[in-house]
Amino acid sequence: MNRKLPVGIQDFVKIREEAYCYVDKTPRIYDLVTGAAGPVFLSRPRRFGKSLLCSTLGALFEGRRELFTAAAGRPPLAIDSLDWEWKKYPVIRLDLNPGDYSLGTAILDSQLNIMLEWHEKKYDLTPGTPNDSAGRFRQLITHVTEKTGQRAVVIVDEYDKPLLSTIDMPNVHKKIRSALKAFYGVLKSSDAYLHLVFLTGVTKFSQVSIFSDLNNITDISLNPRFYDLCGITQEELERDFAGEITAVLGGRDRQAYLGEVKRFYNGYRFSRNPGTVYNPFGLLKHFDEGGEFNAYWFATGTPAFLIRLIEDQKIDILNLEKKSIAPSSFQKFSVDSMDALAVLYQSGYLTITGYDNEFGIYTLDYPNEEVRASFAEALLEHYVRASAAELDSLALMLPQSFARGDVETVMRSLESFFASIPYDIQLRDERYYQTVVHLIFRMLGLRCRSEVRIAAGRIDTLVETKDYVYCFEFKLDGTAEQALAQIDGKDYLLPWAGNVKGLFKIGVNFDYTKRNIGEWKCSAGA
Repeated sequence: MNRKLPVGIQDFVKIREEAYCYVDKTPRIYDLVTGAAGPVFLSRPRRFGKSLLCSTLGALFEGRRELFTAAAGRPPLAIDSLDWEWKKYPVIRLDLNPGDYSLGTAILDSQLNIMLEWHEKKYDLTPGTPNDSAGRFRQLITHVTEKTGQRAVVIVDEYDKPLLSTIDMPNVHKKIRSALKAFYGVLKSSDAYLHLVFLTGVTKFSQVSIFSDLNNITDISLNPRFYDLCGITQEELERDFAGEITAVLGGRDRQAYLGEVKRFYNGYRFSRNPGTVYNPFGLLKHFDEGGEFNAYWFATGTPAFLIRLIEDQKIDILNLEKKSIAPSSFQKFSVDSMDALAVLYQSGYLTITGYDNEFGIYTLDYPNEEVRASFAEALLEHYVRASAAELDSLALMLPQSFARGDVETVMRSLESFFASIPYDIQLRDERYYQTVVHLIFRMLGLRCRSEVRIAAGRIDTLVETKDYVYCFEFKLDGTAEQALAQIDGKDYLLPWAGNVKGLFKIGVNFDYTKRNIGEWKCSAGA
């Protein structure tokens, strides 16, 4: 099958006019716009279809019904058969994604004025004052409403991009925050001229006026009705991409392949209800690349401030799974009070995996294997400054060695890797070495858990393959014998006794003087 996939295309008009594949989200969009009683905000991670949603809304409110009907070989969209009044509204759409905001408010003003000028020309209006973007915005809303006789629809995509881009630059961030506060404040004072305000972003900043001044704003980010407004559900995958699935199957079993796709790319959940979705960008790239399993979404960039936030708040990266968080943590942020777990969720590195109805508490975990392995690699590069060649060498050796029960090669590979870490960044801390080993195993996609709690105690690191279970205990400046004795003394592998899998107990001692594994010992059986 040779369909056109809209990889990286965020323009609804182009997708429909040029007959690209489009997953029909108009039933959810219809529910959204017919039920909106005020400004609406949606938070989703990057590359999740927010811009395409904004573009679709723009075409809908401009009354471009021809884009929603069957034409030129494209199927009709659901909203065409609903009771939508195809009235033409003046649409002001602002996209704050472009621009290097680290250069300061001059770039922000330039971007805003370029967009405002474009809309002035579109509606044949007198240009506003270039050095007063807030005043120009207010004038545009007022004049476009008066000229068309219809209240304006304002759509702001990635409203928080200038803030996220400068979060580690306090002086620049403060100035941009002040400028945006004045600019977005226009929306409150222009309420009489507005039919709908729709904003997207990654997170909510409490000091930017939108969420403090627009006290009637509706945040649908955690609303179960709109969990699939952005993203692709399992049903949509199997229905809308049946041809692509068949094309990449080859001789593989269909259900086994779909299970692998789900494990690698699905799992994003945005409400208390259990429905999950795929990231559209990663899924489209997977099909466009002939079914290759690569970290397409993750490769588009990991904000450096996230890793710094993890460090600053001393987040235990050995235990980023099954983390509990209250709903209030998702609500508002300032640069001085950001909850790392909530930001990791809103950025797409963690997702909701459970909800306690009695106490209203969410559980967060990694959404899928792409994020689990790739985030471990990003953290590993940060903590040990590992080169791509060194990581590739591990990827070639370790998974196969674990699969065949070759403990000797596993340990020699780890020794070689630790020898490559600059001596001056290694910490005299047992947990440092345990963390590095944990990240290595996770990066390679191994079934690895650390700090595993059982009745007798806590296992440092556990790795399971199809045929084997590996139990690691680590010491720093002790002995491998002591580590092995702890495994035996506390019966760490007792829960797996009688298991058909082979069992390995591995005691490892790190020698800080050598900045490497000093010795290790292994024994088999429970």
